[in-house]
Amino acid sequence: MHWLYLLGSLACLGLAMMRSMPTLGVLVFLAGSLALMVAFLLGWLNARIASTSRDSSHIMTAEELRHLREQAEARKAARGEDSTHRS
Repeated sequence: MHWLYLLGSLACLGLAMMRSMPTLGVLVFLAGSLALMVAFLLGWLNARIASTSRDSSHIMTAEELRHLREQAEARKAARGEDSTHRS
């Protein structure tokens, strides 16, 4: 979608270069070209950032974190018991 902004910007720039237009028309097309170029750049950056972001389905829930914490505590307790039995 953001590529359409680039094409629109180039079209406005081409129209601004036509010699038969009054000065006000040239300024309007130049402003339009600049606005569409900024829209293209923002859309392009948004697409780049979205393509490198992580999938939200990989985020752990509070229940999964609690379960992992319990497992870690159980392993830690098991290691502590092993070291006291060996002494």
